[in-house]
Amino acid sequence: MARDIDHQIVRAALEKDGWVITHDPYILKFGANRRREIDLGAERFIAAERQTEKIVVEVKGFRESSFTYEFNSAFGQYSIYRFFLQTRDAERKPFLAVPADVYDQQFSLPDIDEVCKAFDIQILVYDSIHHTIVKWIGR
Repeated sequence: MARDIDHQIVRAALEKDGWVITHDPYILKFGANRRREIDLGAERFIAAERQTEKIVVEVKGFRESSFTYEFNSAFGQYSIYRFFLQTRDAERKPFLAVPADVYDQQFSLPDIDEVCKAFDIQILVYDSIHHTIVKWIGR
């Protein structure tokens, strides 16, 4: 599996935020011989609610020259993962990890923002320099 260059950054950011990485990668099986690999699976215990929150994270650094092409690809991956998670591991929420600079420059534009809201794309925004999570969108 080819990993995004920011894979380790997001993993470190999740761990700093109190998440335990349970899968690297998280294998999502469907069909007899078909599977998808989502970059990370993580969970953390919420003491106040006495339950465990579980997520999967698809890391996208958006470092290529065409944001539109990468966004379309990421949107497709995210949608497929969410669809199969609903029937195979419904308690796990999918997130798209996006660097803070890309989020500020691209995801705040009205057309991208509208798509993300309309399709309920949950986003984890991370700081690629400090290896921290800046914010969660849709959580």
